[in-house]
Amino acid sequence: MAVVHVILSGGVGSRLWPVSRKSMPKQYIPMFGEKSLFQLTAERNAHLADQTLVVGNKDNYLLSQADLIRAGVHQYTEVIEAAPRNTAAAIAFAAFDLKSDDVILVTPSDHIITDEDAYAKAIAESIQLAKEGYLVTFGIKPSKPETGYGYIEHNGNEVIAFREKPNQSTAELFLEQGNFLWNSGMFCFQAGIYLEELKNFEPEIYETSLKTWEARSNAFLPETETMLIPSVSIDYAVMERSEKIKVVEATFGWSDLGSFESIWEHWENQGEVHHFKQNNCVVGSTKHVEFLGVSNLMLVETPDAILVLDKSNSQDVKKIYERLEREIPELVR
Repeated sequence: MAVVHVILSGGVGSRLWPVSRKSMPKQYIPMFGEKSLFQLTAERNAHLADQTLVVGNKDNYLLSQADLIRAGVHQYTEVIEAAPRNTAAAIAFAAFDLKSDDVILVTPSDHIITDEDAYAKAIAESIQLAKEGYLVTFGIKPSKPETGYGYIEHNGNEVIAFREKPNQSTAELFLEQGNFLWNSGMFCFQAGIYLEELKNFEPEIYETSLKTWEARSNAFLPETETMLIPSVSIDYAVMERSEKIKVVEATFGWSDLGSFESIWEHWENQGEVHHFKQNNCVVGSTKHVEFLGVSNLMLVETPDAILVLDKSNSQDVKKIYERLEREIPELVR
Protein backbone atom coordinates (compact mmCIF):
# COMPACT_ATOMS: atom_id res chain seq x y z
CA MET A 1 0.00 0.00 0.00
CA ALA A 2 1.46 3.32 -1.09
CA VAL A 3 0.35 6.87 -0.34
CA VAL A 4 0.12 8.70 -3.67
CA HIS A 5 -0.14 12.48 -3.94
CA VAL A 6 -2.42 13.27 -6.88
CA ILE A 7 -2.11 16.85 -8.12
CA LEU A 8 -5.07 18.10 -10.16
CA SER A 9 -3.85 20.74 -12.57
CA GLY A 10 -6.37 21.09 -15.38
CA GLY A 11 -7.90 24.45 -14.47
CA VAL A 12 -7.47 27.79 -16.22
CA GLY A 13 -8.10 30.18 -13.32
CA SER A 14 -10.59 32.30 -15.25
CA ARG A 15 -11.38 34.50 -12.21
CA LEU A 16 -7.77 35.73 -12.33
CA TRP A 17 -7.87 37.02 -15.91
CA PRO A 18 -5.89 38.78 -17.40
CA VAL A 19 -2.99 37.39 -15.33
CA SER A 20 -4.17 33.79 -15.75
CA ARG A 21 -4.51 32.52 -19.34
CA LYS A 22 -4.94 29.18 -21.09
CA SER A 23 -1.24 29.26 -21.98
CA MET A 24 -0.20 30.20 -18.41
CA PRO A 25 -2.86 29.28 -15.83
CA LYS A 26 -2.61 30.77 -12.36
CA GLN A 27 -1.03 27.69 -10.77
CA TYR A 28 2.16 28.16 -12.84
CA ILE A 29 2.67 31.91 -12.32
CA PRO A 30 5.67 32.52 -10.00
CA MET A 31 3.86 35.05 -7.78
CA PHE A 32 4.85 33.68 -4.38
CA GLY A 33 8.49 34.23 -3.46
CA GLU A 34 9.50 33.42 -7.05
CA LYS A 35 7.65 30.10 -6.76
CA SER A 36 4.37 29.05 -8.36
CA LEU A 37 1.42 27.53 -6.53
CA PHE A 38 2.03 24.26 -8.39
CA GLN A 39 5.65 24.16 -7.23
CA LEU A 40 4.64 24.91 -3.63
CA THR A 41 2.01 22.13 -3.80
CA ALA A 42 4.55 19.57 -5.03
CA GLU A 43 7.12 20.60 -2.41
CA ARG A 44 4.61 20.60 0.46
CA ASN A 45 3.47 17.04 -0.14
CA ALA A 46 6.67 15.37 -1.34
CA HIS A 47 7.65 14.12 2.12
CA LEU A 48 4.07 13.17 3.08
CA ALA A 49 3.52 10.73 0.19
CA ASP A 50 5.44 7.87 -1.43
CA GLN A 51 4.67 8.87 -5.02
CA THR A 52 3.48 11.87 -7.04
CA LEU A 53 0.93 11.64 -9.87
CA VAL A 54 -0.16 14.68 -11.87
CA VAL A 55 -3.46 14.84 -13.77
CA GLY A 56 -3.11 17.76 -16.15
CA ASN A 57 -4.08 18.62 -19.70
CA LYS A 58 -2.37 18.68 -23.05
CA ASP A 59 -1.97 22.47 -22.92
CA ASN A 60 -0.04 22.65 -19.65
CA TYR A 61 1.79 19.39 -18.95
CA LEU A 62 5.17 20.89 -19.95
CA LEU A 63 4.60 23.63 -17.36
CA SER A 64 3.90 20.92 -14.77
CA GLN A 65 7.08 19.06 -15.67
CA ALA A 66 9.18 22.21 -15.28
CA ASP A 67 7.66 23.01 -11.88
CA LEU A 68 8.14 19.44 -10.62
CA ILE A 69 11.85 19.73 -11.42
CA ARG A 70 11.99 23.07 -9.58
CA ALA A 71 10.26 21.39 -6.63
CA GLY A 72 12.88 18.63 -6.54
CA VAL A 73 10.34 15.94 -7.55
CA HIS A 74 12.10 13.92 -10.23
CA GLN A 75 10.08 10.70 -10.00
CA TYR A 76 6.43 11.15 -10.93
CA THR A 77 3.63 9.81 -13.11
CA GLU A 78 1.50 11.86 -15.49
CA VAL A 79 -2.01 11.52 -16.85
CA ILE A 80 -2.52 14.03 -19.66
CA GLU A 81 -6.14 14.80 -20.51
CA ALA A 82 -7.21 15.71 -24.05
CA ALA A 83 -9.91 17.96 -22.58
CA PRO A 84 -11.02 18.70 -19.00
CA ARG A 85 -13.99 16.56 -17.87
CA ASN A 86 -14.14 17.71 -14.25
CA THR A 87 -12.81 16.12 -11.09
CA ALA A 88 -14.82 12.85 -10.88
CA ALA A 89 -13.18 11.59 -14.07
CA ALA A 90 -9.76 13.13 -13.38
CA ILE A 91 -9.51 11.31 -10.05
CA ALA A 92 -10.78 8.09 -11.66
CA PHE A 93 -7.87 8.22 -14.13
CA ALA A 94 -5.44 8.43 -11.21
CA ALA A 95 -7.19 5.55 -9.43
CA PHE A 96 -7.07 3.35 -12.55
CA ASP A 97 -3.27 3.75 -12.55
CA LEU A 98 -2.89 2.56 -8.95
CA LYS A 99 -3.41 -0.55 -6.84
CA SER A 100 -6.80 -0.91 -5.18
CA ASP A 101 -5.47 -0.37 -1.63
CA ASP A 102 -3.21 2.56 -2.49
CA VAL A 103 -4.22 5.70 -0.61
CA ILE A 104 -4.78 8.72 -2.83
CA LEU A 105 -4.23 12.20 -1.43
CA VAL A 106 -5.93 14.55 -3.91
CA THR A 107 -4.98 18.22 -3.87
CA PRO A 108 -5.61 20.99 -6.37
CA SER A 109 -2.42 22.62 -7.67
CA ASP A 110 -3.44 26.19 -6.89
CA HIS A 111 -3.93 26.41 -3.11
CA ILE A 112 -1.77 28.31 -0.65
CA ILE A 113 -1.23 26.60 2.73
CA THR A 114 0.32 28.02 5.88
CA ASP A 115 1.34 26.15 9.07
CA GLU A 116 3.01 23.07 7.59
CA ASP A 117 2.91 21.18 10.93
CA ALA A 118 -0.89 21.49 11.17
CA TYR A 119 -1.12 20.47 7.52
CA ALA A 120 0.98 17.33 8.08
CA LYS A 121 -1.15 16.44 11.12
CA ALA A 122 -4.39 16.75 9.08
CA ILE A 123 -2.90 14.63 6.28
CA ALA A 124 -1.87 11.90 8.76
CA GLU A 125 -5.40 11.84 10.23
CA SER A 126 -6.95 11.59 6.77
CA ILE A 127 -4.63 8.76 5.71
CA GLN A 128 -5.60 6.76 8.80
CA LEU A 129 -9.32 7.24 8.05
CA ALA A 130 -8.71 6.30 4.40
CA LYS A 131 -7.01 3.06 5.48
CA GLU A 132 -10.17 2.27 7.47
CA GLY A 133 -12.20 2.48 4.26
CA TYR A 134 -13.56 6.03 4.41
CA LEU A 135 -13.71 8.72 1.75
CA VAL A 136 -12.21 11.76 3.48
CA THR A 137 -12.73 15.40 2.63
CA PHE A 138 -10.97 18.33 4.28
CA GLY A 139 -12.97 21.17 5.81
CA ILE A 140 -11.48 24.57 6.56
CA LYS A 141 -12.69 26.50 9.61
CA PRO A 142 -14.23 29.64 8.07
CA SER A 143 -12.72 33.00 8.97
CA LYS A 144 -15.51 35.06 7.37
CA PRO A 145 -18.96 34.57 5.74
CA GLU A 146 -17.53 33.61 2.33
CA THR A 147 -20.03 33.16 -0.52
CA GLY A 148 -17.52 31.72 -3.01
CA TYR A 149 -17.11 28.32 -1.34
CA GLY A 150 -19.35 25.35 -0.66
CA TYR A 151 -19.75 24.38 3.00
CA ILE A 152 -19.73 21.14 5.01
CA GLU A 153 -22.00 20.85 8.05
CA HIS A 154 -20.30 18.51 10.51
CA ASN A 155 -20.06 17.02 13.98
CA GLY A 156 -16.43 16.02 14.57
CA ASN A 157 -15.42 13.72 11.70
CA GLU A 158 -19.07 13.06 10.81
CA VAL A 159 -20.53 14.89 7.82
CA ILE A 160 -24.12 16.03 8.41
CA ALA A 161 -24.62 17.69 5.01
CA PHE A 162 -22.89 19.36 2.10
CA ARG A 163 -24.18 22.85 1.32
CA GLU A 164 -24.00 24.80 -1.95
CA LYS A 165 -22.29 28.19 -2.15
CA PRO A 166 -24.56 30.34 0.05
CA ASN A 167 -25.79 33.91 -0.27
CA GLN A 168 -24.43 36.47 2.19
CA SER A 169 -27.07 36.05 4.90
CA THR A 170 -26.84 32.23 4.79
CA ALA A 171 -23.03 32.41 4.97
CA GLU A 172 -23.34 34.64 8.05
CA LEU A 173 -25.71 32.10 9.62
CA PHE A 174 -23.25 29.26 8.91
CA LEU A 175 -20.48 31.23 10.59
CA GLU A 176 -22.67 31.98 13.61
CA GLN A 177 -23.68 28.33 14.07
CA GLY A 178 -20.04 27.29 14.27
CA ASN A 179 -20.32 23.74 12.88
CA PHE A 180 -19.80 24.60 9.21
CA LEU A 181 -16.52 24.28 7.32
CA TRP A 182 -15.41 25.49 3.91
CA ASN A 183 -15.19 22.69 1.38
CA SER A 184 -11.49 22.73 0.43
CA GLY A 185 -11.49 20.49 -2.66
CA MET A 186 -8.92 18.18 -1.03
CA PHE A 187 -9.65 14.46 -0.56
CA CYS A 188 -8.10 11.24 0.70
CA PHE A 189 -9.23 7.65 0.11
CA GLN A 190 -8.21 4.25 -1.23
CA ALA A 191 -8.22 4.03 -5.02
CA GLY A 192 -10.44 0.95 -5.10
CA ILE A 193 -13.07 2.33 -2.73
CA TYR A 194 -13.37 5.54 -4.76
CA LEU A 195 -13.83 3.55 -7.97
CA GLU A 196 -16.45 1.31 -6.31
CA GLU A 197 -18.46 4.33 -5.17
CA LEU A 198 -18.11 6.06 -8.54
CA LYS A 199 -19.30 2.91 -10.32
CA ASN A 200 -22.22 2.64 -7.89
CA PHE A 201 -23.44 6.26 -8.15
CA GLU A 202 -22.26 7.27 -11.65
CA PRO A 203 -21.79 4.14 -13.77
CA GLU A 204 -21.67 6.19 -16.97
CA ILE A 205 -18.74 8.29 -15.71
CA TYR A 206 -17.00 5.12 -14.53
CA GLU A 207 -17.45 3.22 -17.81
CA THR A 208 -16.58 6.10 -20.15
CA SER A 209 -13.56 7.02 -18.02
CA LEU A 210 -12.37 3.41 -18.05
CA LYS A 211 -12.73 3.18 -21.85
CA THR A 212 -10.81 6.43 -22.21
CA TRP A 213 -8.11 5.12 -19.88
CA GLU A 214 -7.82 1.85 -21.79
CA ALA A 215 -7.44 3.76 -25.08
CA ARG A 216 -4.56 5.94 -23.79
CA SER A 217 -1.27 6.30 -25.61
CA ASN A 218 1.46 6.38 -22.95
CA ALA A 219 0.41 9.28 -20.66
CA PHE A 220 -1.95 10.84 -23.21
CA LEU A 221 -5.70 10.22 -23.14
CA PRO A 222 -7.61 10.21 -26.47
CA GLU A 223 -9.97 13.06 -27.37
CA THR A 224 -12.79 11.05 -28.98
CA GLU A 225 -13.37 8.86 -25.94
CA THR A 226 -12.75 11.76 -23.53
CA MET A 227 -15.61 13.82 -24.93
CA LEU A 228 -18.08 11.04 -24.08
CA ILE A 229 -17.36 11.38 -20.34
CA PRO A 230 -20.02 13.37 -18.42
CA SER A 231 -18.41 16.44 -16.83
CA VAL A 232 -19.28 16.14 -13.13
CA SER A 233 -17.36 17.09 -9.99
CA ILE A 234 -16.36 14.51 -7.39
CA ASP A 235 -18.60 16.34 -4.91
CA TYR A 236 -21.77 15.78 -6.95
CA ALA A 237 -20.75 12.35 -8.26
CA VAL A 238 -19.62 10.71 -5.03
CA MET A 239 -18.94 12.77 -1.92
CA GLU A 240 -22.47 14.12 -1.43
CA ARG A 241 -24.02 10.67 -1.94
CA SER A 242 -21.73 8.12 -0.30
CA GLU A 243 -22.32 6.66 3.17
CA LYS A 244 -18.55 6.33 3.67
CA ILE A 245 -17.73 10.03 4.08
CA LYS A 246 -15.65 11.56 6.87
CA VAL A 247 -14.36 15.09 7.24
CA VAL A 248 -11.08 16.24 8.77
CA GLU A 249 -11.27 19.75 10.19
CA ALA A 250 -8.16 21.55 9.05
CA THR A 251 -6.55 24.09 11.36
CA PHE A 252 -3.87 25.14 8.87
CA GLY A 253 -4.12 28.40 6.97
CA TRP A 254 -5.71 27.89 3.57
CA SER A 255 -6.79 29.83 0.51
CA ASP A 256 -7.67 28.61 -2.95
CA LEU A 257 -6.40 31.96 -4.31
CA GLY A 258 -9.24 31.66 -6.77
CA SER A 259 -10.00 35.36 -6.96
CA PHE A 260 -8.26 38.71 -6.77
CA GLU A 261 -9.91 39.33 -3.41
CA SER A 262 -8.25 36.21 -1.98
CA ILE A 263 -4.88 37.34 -3.38
CA TRP A 264 -5.44 40.76 -1.75
CA GLU A 265 -6.12 39.04 1.60
CA HIS A 266 -3.10 36.76 1.26
CA TRP A 267 -0.73 39.63 0.50
CA GLU A 268 -2.26 41.64 3.35
CA ASN A 269 -1.78 38.75 5.80
CA GLN A 270 1.81 38.25 4.63
CA GLY A 271 2.59 41.95 5.07
CA GLU A 272 3.45 42.47 1.40
CA VAL A 273 2.69 46.19 1.58
CA HIS A 274 4.39 47.06 -1.73
CA HIS A 275 1.27 45.86 -3.59
CA PHE A 276 -0.97 48.43 -1.86
CA LYS A 277 -1.65 52.16 -2.31
CA GLN A 278 -4.31 54.16 -0.43
CA ASN A 279 -6.33 50.99 0.32
CA ASN A 280 -6.10 49.89 -3.31
CA CYS A 281 -4.02 47.10 -4.80
CA VAL A 282 -1.84 46.87 -7.92
CA VAL A 283 -1.18 43.52 -9.62
CA GLY A 284 1.38 43.09 -12.37
CA SER A 285 1.96 46.70 -13.36
CA THR A 286 5.52 48.02 -13.65
CA LYS A 287 4.25 51.59 -14.07
CA HIS A 288 3.87 54.16 -11.33
CA VAL A 289 0.20 54.05 -10.28
CA GLU A 290 -1.76 56.62 -8.26
CA PHE A 291 -5.33 56.39 -6.94
CA LEU A 292 -7.49 59.38 -6.05
CA GLY A 293 -10.86 59.36 -4.29
CA VAL A 294 -11.38 55.59 -4.56
CA SER A 295 -10.72 52.59 -2.34
CA ASN A 296 -10.99 48.79 -2.45
CA LEU A 297 -10.01 48.87 -6.14
CA MET A 298 -7.60 46.49 -7.83
CA LEU A 299 -5.69 47.44 -10.95
CA VAL A 300 -4.42 44.40 -12.85
CA GLU A 301 -2.10 44.91 -15.82
CA THR A 302 -0.57 42.59 -18.41
CA PRO A 303 1.11 43.57 -21.71
CA ASP A 304 -2.18 43.34 -23.63
CA ALA A 305 -4.91 44.06 -21.08
CA ILE A 306 -5.87 46.12 -18.02
CA LEU A 307 -8.59 45.12 -15.57
CA VAL A 308 -9.91 47.49 -12.91
CA LEU A 309 -12.34 46.03 -10.38
CA ASP A 310 -13.81 46.55 -6.96
CA LYS A 311 -12.36 43.67 -4.95
CA SER A 312 -15.89 42.68 -3.81
CA ASN A 313 -16.70 41.84 -7.45
CA SER A 314 -13.81 39.39 -7.80
CA GLN A 315 -16.05 36.36 -8.37
CA ASP A 316 -17.50 38.00 -11.49
CA VAL A 317 -14.20 38.24 -13.38
CA LYS A 318 -15.05 34.77 -14.71
CA LYS A 319 -17.95 36.36 -16.64
CA ILE A 320 -15.52 38.72 -18.41
CA TYR A 321 -13.29 35.75 -19.25
CA GLU A 322 -16.23 33.80 -20.70
CA ARG A 323 -17.37 36.79 -22.80
CA LEU A 324 -13.86 37.39 -24.13
CA GLU A 325 -13.52 33.70 -24.95
CA ARG A 326 -16.44 34.19 -27.36
CA GLU A 327 -15.69 37.71 -28.61
CA ILE A 328 -11.87 38.18 -28.47
CA PRO A 329 -10.45 34.69 -27.87
CA GLU A 330 -6.82 35.80 -28.31
CA LEU A 331 -7.12 37.71 -25.02
CA VAL A 332 -7.63 34.51 -23.02
CA ARG A 333 -5.09 32.30 -24.76
